[in-house]
Amino acid sequence: MPVKSPVMIAAWVLLLLFPACFSRHPPWLPSGTSSLHQRCYPPEELSHNQLPLHLIGVGARSARSLPATLVASLEAGSLARTRRHQRHKESRCSALQLENVYEAEVHQRSLSPWKYRINSDENRYPQKLAFAECLCKGCIDMKSGRETSSLNSVELYQRVLVLHRKPCALKGDTQVTPGAFTFEIEYINVPVGCTCVLPRSG
Repeated sequence: MPVKSPVMIAAWVLLLLFPACFSRHPPWLPSGTSSLHQRCYPPEELSHNQLPLHLIGVGARSARSLPATLVASLEAGSLARTRRHQRHKESRCSALQLENVYEAEVHQRSLSPWKYRINSDENRYPQKLAFAECLCKGCIDMKSGRETSSLNSVELYQRVLVLHRKPCALKGDTQVTPGAFTFEIEYINVPVGCTCVLPRSG
């Protein structure tokens, strides 16, 4: 029987391992979303409404999204000072004050300005996300600084990975177990800003 060359042996090893490489999941995701649907976590594994240990990596990825990181600055007041001084302007589409553009935030000096509101859901991680809301139906004209209907303001969206917490029943229980939850991964579209577009014809 002829001796197989090292190249042939290496080829057979790669052939055997090749399917296994593609069957693996990304390192940040647990062994599969189906396991998240099936696993019911008892109260003792969910102290202080925190995520289970093996889901912390997924939660950290969600917390790094723009809508999640904006919440801290909104609550801390870095944007609150602007809101206090221009609250009457941010509640509606107002004329653009060109002399103030150097001090204004991006969402205020845009030709399609927007404001932020905090969307809260106690059964979602992250629980709080910053949602953008357009202030104008049209857009601000550069020459006049006032709203024009020749363009439309539309929201821009970012797909954000979140975890939804749902009540579940532990093995052996016929009804939902108090304090027990399962977690489902979901992607949601979150408005993060506004831009100007041409109106749809007709």
